[in-house]
Amino acid sequence: MNITLIIIAVIVLFVLYLIGVYNGFVILKTRIKEAFSGIDVQLKRRADLIPNLVETVRGYAKHEKSVFENVTKARSALIKAETPKEKAAANNQLSEALKTIFAVAEAYPQLRANENFKDLQRQLEDTEDKVAYSRQFYNSNVLEYNTKIKVFPSNLVANAFGFVEEQFFEAEAEERKKVEVKFD
Repeated sequence: MNITLIIIAVIVLFVLYLIGVYNGFVILKTRIKEAFSGIDVQLKRRADLIPNLVETVRGYAKHEKSVFENVTKARSALIKAETPKEKAAANNQLSEALKTIFAVAEAYPQLRANENFKDLQRQLEDTEDKVAYSRQFYNSNVLEYNTKIKVFPSNLVANAFGFVEEQFFEAEAEERKKVEVKFD
């Protein structure tokens, strides 16, 4: 009788362990989805600011047609992107296009002094900060989840229930380069 109770207790503990690990994976997957939606919200906000920025700059720099086309294409790619990898690539493309817009703005002192342009620039900077935070939050959750998938014994549960690694929201090689700032 004692052996039967011990066996039942071990089985119950094992089942409780499996339930706990499984629920841990489900919680982490939910956190990742929530974190990705945070990135998505900020990228959407950023994309919504772009047309206003383009129109403001266009009013001063009408002959810079290719710059505006590149920004529009990059914005469109960001809106259409779905996976973390696609969103990261589109985000990086848009960042490069925005750098070009701000470089164009440097050539127009009246534009730089325009209150609407300044406000849009501040909003964009604020959104960039929020994107960076959201990205960090997402990647932290992905790191915790991916680590749990690889660590024994939870990796056995992950394999048994089909949990697979998630993609990080990574910067492109261009973004990793050191930025040089020169004052004239």
